[in-house]
Amino acid sequence: MIEQSKEESYLPRQVGIDAYGNGGFHFADMSHKGSLLCLPNGMHAWQVKSAAEISKQTLKLIFEQADNIDILLVGLGEDIAFFDAQIRAELRQHSVIVEAISTSAAISTYNVLVAEKRSVAAALIAVERSKK
Repeated sequence: MIEQSKEESYLPRQVGIDAYGNGGFHFADMSHKGSLLCLPNGMHAWQVKSAAEISKQTLKLIFEQADNIDILLVGLGEDIAFFDAQIRAELRQHSVIVEAISTSAAISTYNVLVAEKRSVAAALIAVERSKK
């Protein structure tokens, strides 16, 4: 079950994503409405709704856990959009490789890497188009 803290909702473990669309995600036999950060320490609600809202501040949890992340997959929505080169460079300084792609492609790659027990994180903007 997603737990509520003062700052956010989260599931305290990293899991694969079973389905997405309709503005949310399905994982670990539960649904989550809105965008999602998938980190080594768990699945976190993410308040970002568009690629334009991605900033160092909205990626704060990523930066805090950068030592445990090799690859960050950024799901930019239904289409590929601009991803800030400065943020990419700052994450690279922490040895984090950033792949900014569509949410659909990010989820597919994320699930494979989680299954391989790789040090992966994903920042996924929720999309409306349903996928299972």
